[in-house]
Amino acid sequence: MIDSRTAPYAALIMRLALGIMFITHGLTKVLVFTPAGTAGFFESIGFPGFLAYPVMAFEVIGGLMLVLGVYARWIAAIAVVQLFVAATVHFGNGWSFTNANGGWEYPIYLSVTALVVALLGDGALAVKASKA
Repeated sequence: MIDSRTAPYAALIMRLALGIMFITHGLTKVLVFTPAGTAGFFESIGFPGFLAYPVMAFEVIGGLMLVLGVYARWIAAIAVVQLFVAATVHFGNGWSFTNANGGWEYPIYLSVTALVVALLGDGALAVKASKA
């Protein structure tokens, strides 16, 4: 059974962890790799370079929305798709993220984490809860 007293806090913790991960990954793309460098990387792996810009925006803005609890359930649902697509880049590298060019364990784990947030809901301390 789900403990209705603690479940909202579990959802909050999962939401915060996912949001912080997105913010840090997005800011790394913007500040370290640069938008042009990220677009070049996208092209090198077979994605259109222009997709780097909405991905970076989603990671930073969506991450902030998750942390704040602004429509977090819907942001997490979108993140499931984004993270699964990111995982496809690593499918040929094997399971372990320590494999050359990274395996698919971490992006799939994050995709499942986003699915959990989408299914659980916004959790405690959400600024603007999603409508189910």
